Amino acid sequence: MNELLFEYDKSGRLKYNPALHPNHKKPYTISELEYICKYYEIDGRKSVSSIVGRTESTIASLVHRLKKDGMFDYYKDLKKNW
Repeated sequence: MNELLFEYDKSGRLKYNPALHPNHKKPYTISELEYICKYYEIDGRKSVSSIVGRTESTIASLVHRLKKDGMFDYYKDLKKNW
C-alpha cells in the first residue's frame, strides 16, 4: 500500500506532493481565482490550498501578487462562480 509522505518547509507549510496538489503548475481558472480571493481571508491559506489542489506557498504568492496588482478585490467581488 502506498503511504502519503508529508514533508513541511521551515515555515511549517506542506511541501508539494502530487497526490495532494494535482493542479500544481497549471494555469489558474477564473473560478479558482474567485474562490481563492473570496475565502483566503476567511478560511486561511491551508484550507484554500487543499481545496484548489495547490501548495500553501503558491497560494500565498498568488494572493500577494493579486493584492499588489490591485486584482484581489476584483476577483473577490466577481460573483461569477462563488
